Amino acid sequence: MQPTERRTLFGLILVVGLAWIGLSADPAGHAAVANATAPQVGLRAPDFVLSSLDGNRIRLSELGGKAVVLNLWATWCPPCRAEMPALEKAYREFAADGLVVLAVNATTQDDIAAVQPFAEELGLTMPILLDAQGLVSKTYQLRSLPSTFFIDRTGAIREVVIGGPMSEALLRIRIGAILG
Repeated sequence: MQPTERRTLFGLILVVGLAWIGLSADPAGHAAVANATAPQVGLRAPDFVLSSLDGNRIRLSELGGKAVVLNLWATWCPPCRAEMPALEKAYREFAADGLVVLAVNATTQDDIAAVQPFAEELGLTMPILLDAQGLVSKTYQLRSLPSTFFIDRTGAIREVVIGGPMSEALLRIRIGAILG
């Protein structure tokens, strides 16, 4: 791919991503858990238990001592698709350093039948969790896809990124901060 084509493709992905953020955001601010405090930087990440595509149950609080990238996404979301390869690469590269990447599919907003083919198409090996009841989406007050929470080894949220796609370089910087 020529540099000009790469810039054009990057520009197109950026425009689509920004458009998607605007279209998928909840302009009225209606949160599924209206009176709950949204997860915030510096506070403990709310716990949850979800099943993965391969049938394992994962509880966030049982990942103590590991840094976690919690990414909420859907198969139909262009920025989600665009950042998945970088998330997968980070998962493979930093797993030995204590990083866990949890790709939480916003299943109540997606077609569950599309999740496995999506994961296979992109060669995803990181845990794909199914938020079938919308619990994580509600608890984390999901307003836009993708949404990514960077959780340090103590279980505290260190950064929240709403929208995407995140570049591989920025993802690496954020991961470095939580692996510390």
